[in-house]
Amino acid sequence: MANTFYDLDYVANNGDTVPLKQYKGKVVLIVNTASKCGFTPQYDGLESLYKAHKDSGLEVIGFPCDQFGHQEPGTDSDIAQFCEMRFNLSFPLSKKVEVNGDNAAPIYKLLKDAAPGVLGSKRIKWNFTKFLVNKQGVVIKRYSPATKPEQMEADITAALEA
Repeated sequence: MANTFYDLDYVANNGDTVPLKQYKGKVVLIVNTASKCGFTPQYDGLESLYKAHKDSGLEVIGFPCDQFGHQEPGTDSDIAQFCEMRFNLSFPLSKKVEVNGDNAAPIYKLLKDAAPGVLGSKRIKWNFTKFLVNKQGVVIKRYSPATKPEQMEADITAALEA
């Protein structure tokens, strides 16, 4: 069992295994995404944050998930194509994952334990729940799906400057 953020890895949309230790010293924003959700336009804001702050050390990783209203029905290549064509995304996506239940991706088990939601709930309630991880790999904040990317910018800037 992994003990820290940096002990984990994820499988990228293209099938490559990506060790999270490559993000040591960077601020990481992790988001469970979906292509057919009311919050899908947040991809634009996430991409804007990424472009504005990547040179300062921000990484954004999208984790497509189909556990909420079957809003991510496509294959991994469908998802990548949609994100590239519709939003011109340049930040990485994982293969489709589960964020709740017995088959939840290990990274989501760690994130939910480190930053429970309202009333201590560990479940992810919907698409576009966001987690901010500092340069030391510590989860410092959880954001609701309704939180727009631009509303997180001050927290991201503070984490980058810390």
